[in-house]
Amino acid sequence: MNSVEIRKRFLSWFAERGHAVLPSSSLVPANDPTLFFTNAGMVQFKDIFTGAQRSEHRRATTSQKCMRVSGKHNDLENVGRTRRHHTLFEMLGNFSFGDYFKEEAIPFAWDLLTRGYGIEKERLWVTIFESDDEAAEIWMKKVGVPAERVQRLGAADNFWSMGDTGPCGPCTEIHYDFGPEISDDTRGPAGGDERYVEIWNLVFMQYDQAADGTRTNLPRPSIDTGMGLERLATVLQRKLTNYDTDLFQPLIQQAAELSGVPYGRDAEHDVAMRVIADHARAAAFLVADGVMPSNEERGYVLRRVMRRAIRYGVKLGMSKPFLYKSADRVVSMMGADYPELIERRSFIQEVIRGEEERFSETLDKGLVLLDRELEQRPAVLHGDVVFKLYDTFGFPSDLTQLIAAERGIEVDIEGYKTSMEAQKAKARASWKGSGEQAVPELHRELANIFDATEFLGYTAEHASATVQAILRGGERVASLEAGERGQIIVSETPFYAESGGQVGDHGEILFDGGRFEVTDTQKGHGDLVVHIGQLIEGTLRESQKVRLVVDSERRDRTRLNHTATHLLHAALRQVLGDHVMQKGSSVDPNRLRFDFSHHKPMTAHELQEVEEIVYRNILANEAVSADVMPIDEARALGAMALFGEKYGDNVRVIRVGDYSKELCGGTHTKRSGDIGLFRVLSESGVAAGVRRVEAVTGIEALRFTRERDAGAAAAADRLRVPVQQLDDAVERLQADRRRLEKELEAARRELARATAGDVLARAKEINGVKVLAMEIPGDATTLRDEADRLRDQLGSGLVVLGSRSTGAVLVIAAATKDLAGKRVHAGNIVRELARMVGGGGGGRPDMAQAGGPNIDALPEALERVYALVQG
Repeated sequence: MNSVEIRKRFLSWFAERGHAVLPSSSLVPANDPTLFFTNAGMVQFKDIFTGAQRSEHRRATTSQKCMRVSGKHNDLENVGRTRRHHTLFEMLGNFSFGDYFKEEAIPFAWDLLTRGYGIEKERLWVTIFESDDEAAEIWMKKVGVPAERVQRLGAADNFWSMGDTGPCGPCTEIHYDFGPEISDDTRGPAGGDERYVEIWNLVFMQYDQAADGTRTNLPRPSIDTGMGLERLATVLQRKLTNYDTDLFQPLIQQAAELSGVPYGRDAEHDVAMRVIADHARAAAFLVADGVMPSNEERGYVLRRVMRRAIRYGVKLGMSKPFLYKSADRVVSMMGADYPELIERRSFIQEVIRGEEERFSETLDKGLVLLDRELEQRPAVLHGDVVFKLYDTFGFPSDLTQLIAAERGIEVDIEGYKTSMEAQKAKARASWKGSGEQAVPELHRELANIFDATEFLGYTAEHASATVQAILRGGERVASLEAGERGQIIVSETPFYAESGGQVGDHGEILFDGGRFEVTDTQKGHGDLVVHIGQLIEGTLRESQKVRLVVDSERRDRTRLNHTATHLLHAALRQVLGDHVMQKGSSVDPNRLRFDFSHHKPMTAHELQEVEEIVYRNILANEAVSADVMPIDEARALGAMALFGEKYGDNVRVIRVGDYSKELCGGTHTKRSGDIGLFRVLSESGVAAGVRRVEAVTGIEALRFTRERDAGAAAAADRLRVPVQQLDDAVERLQADRRRLEKELEAARRELARATAGDVLARAKEINGVKVLAMEIPGDATTLRDEADRLRDQLGSGLVVLGSRSTGAVLVIAAATKDLAGKRVHAGNIVRELARMVGGGGGGRPDMAQAGGPNIDALPEALERVYALVQG
């Protein structure tokens, strides 16, 4: 049974048993700052299990793409070396939200494995939590598993919790016995032998754990199960490792073809091909989900994974980009089940190939640093150097060890691990801090008391309501006095709470004898709307009747920018391609900011084209409609969704004519023509693979246009030309500057040649080698050209030229071919000179370059050349 059939049978099995088949969520968790990546099937249901969100289904089943390559799962170095370690994997799961429990969950799993997939019952073992007598009875009496194959284990193995507090419960695991081919151990899973592999984990969420460790029964116990598709495929395809299944073999065989190295003949070569196969899967899915290679957070993980694969490719002799081809094979293999791969196919290739090309350059720089360190002949290469090579240049520690070993130098691996752990701790602290204040505990408590705040703002900007809660200084209070700041929660509101990039509304809450000024509106826990501000007059109390009034003028200007953002998004996709995905946005009354995935700066022509497309849609004065519909209908309509956002069964679709369709909960204009003017302010890069466009609309766009016109008029006045001729005047100035720069460079070259004089007379002969070391004026290009010319005049020898013309030291060394790498090595010489001038450098045996800030040290450094050749 191939992997496609295995996945399909799992989902259909549970669909036939009343489960809603739901799509995989993004690898980037929605609204969860505690996770780098989605690492289990239950992540998209986390708010349902904690009670923060109501479920639209009582039963669900998914095939969830997952990543485990950070935090406690950070075992990247094991990937490719063990039978079943992976970065990306698929978790098959079935879930019950207060519906069925152990009595049904256990037979469901057993029946699917033994009847649905035909696995021999004798091969299956079961572990349960040591005190879970209920599960034991179901397994042995209802299902019929022999008592000797039901083993009790402790909390470390068979008790699951979401954290220190919250839902938790015992779990039962089903293990497959791979038989004596692996080992002769007959103790079962409790023995810990590789012969017994867990394939399915069933978690019984039945307790709520308090901070003091006490547990109470949940009113609606739930089920969360997870089974790795890769492990199941290994069992059903009768293989011994996950890498031998159809999920990996096509990728491994492709790596063998690209490298010309056969698979299965050399252990280290096999590891390299398995790494490439695994990491290509991870890279393709991460890029498809909007993660871009960078030096921060998720992008850093992606970059590490990609560079590790590239390095293993180099070990196989692949010097040209190849990983993008492997990723494209992933798209072909899995695109039918994960359509986002097909939709972003070309973008995935572009991003991965671009990273491969950048890493090739970075690798060369890293080798220069490593060479410089090893040239000093240390007894042990310090761990912080190994970590710097890994962190900055993507050098795996084993590669550094290999190169060092070739020169007889040991590596301080423990020091490297210490530096690595310190960096991880810093990242963990930073990541944790980013989410600690996301959901104040008090808001959680209130969400358990009150229903979600009803939002009336799509059709109203004022409404009457009742005050449900007042917060001041992080505490709930009965009343608020004039002058005090606080947060107000009411039963219903016309105020829009900040979300989807749109800022929260401002306005007033009025009551008899008083007024509360709202300066921000935010979402609390459980969709409570929190009105933040200051009581201007009166005393506001809980249960008081109030009148809420939104600042209409501010809301109107925000509407213009939000609708314009939708038009901008559609225009960017039209001009740049379908790989453009929203990476973030900010919509306020004054301007809009839109971040999107794109791997290079936009050209002036592209920006102009985007601006014109948006403006044409404004002039068309298209109707802007908002419709609530089933999410499947919205997708069929072509509505764009924001990656990483959670959506329910029914979604709100904003349409601007036939041009733009997006899932959106924000406020918008009635017609596109309401926007009036639209002007792009800037386009810039904010992270690797992420660009940003800032723009203004309406009156702000008019002000921007006037200011720019005034600036152009002032510039034209200074140049004494009409505004209409300003471009021509600037072009003439630039042409004059280019001409003068060329004349200056020619003069510098002439001076350099004059300074060089008769090279044969100045050259010294050291051990039979003609050596010329001297200072001349000029930049890098001048020095390189002169070094080539003088080397040719020497016929056989070494030329070293230095310059201080640019305010820093620049050194070029050039050796003739007959000597390069034999009697002299230009790269080794400039490395020593670089140390003397406080800088760095290196290069080939015949040509090398170095630089440094210590200009006073250049004469001594040039004199040192003769001693270096002397040896």
